[in-house]
Amino acid sequence: MRRHVQTLLLTLTGAGLLHTALLTDTYLRYVKAGLRPPLIASGVILLLLGLALGLGSGLPAVTRGGHRPASHGDRDPAYDRDPAYDRDPAYDHAPTHGQEPGHGHDHTAVPRIAWLLFLPALSLLFHAPPALGAYTAARANGKPLALRGGFAPLPATSPLPLTLTDFSRHVQQDRSHAVRGRTVRLTGFVTPAGEDGGWYLTRIVFSCCAADSQTVKVRMYGTEAPPADTWLAVTGTWHPRGTLGTATAEAALDVADARPVARPVNAYTDDLPLTPS
Repeated sequence: MRRHVQTLLLTLTGAGLLHTALLTDTYLRYVKAGLRPPLIASGVILLLLGLALGLGSGLPAVTRGGHRPASHGDRDPAYDRDPAYDRDPAYDHAPTHGQEPGHGHDHTAVPRIAWLLFLPALSLLFHAPPALGAYTAARANGKPLALRGGFAPLPATSPLPLTLTDFSRHVQQDRSHAVRGRTVRLTGFVTPAGEDGGWYLTRIVFSCCAADSQTVKVRMYGTEAPPADTWLAVTGTWHPRGTLGTATAEAALDVADARPVARPVNAYTDDLPLTPS
């Protein structure tokens, strides 16, 4: 790949990373918030490498000892004068001035496929890939719940704000049945359940980045499915199916009220419900 193409690719990639991580919140679609400093550092390094490569390509090439390298067609005069000169047969067939090596083929040209490397760099600047949402969640298995040894008493607040993970744990692991009859409020986005017309309230959670994302779903009953990817704050009570406090209990809610909320800036955590708009 030619030097100026390498320079442009490094510069664009560095600028794209800085634009994504420093000037916008787009990076939160792909990685956790804690990885912002490494992204910024990577962008700065790539920019500096691009600038250094660009400046270096503008300097004349110098060989060891300060001599200019031989150009096409240059030959050491001693080669012709001294019969004892150790001739390399390849030297006799070296291209003369004005000729290209390889029988006229330019091997320094940039392969066409190399231009595809510019697509991800340009996408960071002008058209970032879409965020994960209902399409991904509908095809993912639910996040396995870590076992908990005990649960603190729930506040008397009504409706009680809970994360989808905490609600699911209380339904399937809390032997005190603390959520029975309690009105709770959960927040997430809508994921269609399939052909039966049902739907889930969903959160996608990053452990590190989008590649290791996990999905938390709570089945909703009692209302028609809103449009996919709609963010809602849903109020209701546990839908009795299975034995509460065991793995047979379904993490599900009988919906009493559902109100739209704005998509949070960092949508890939399972935080407490937002205030309905």
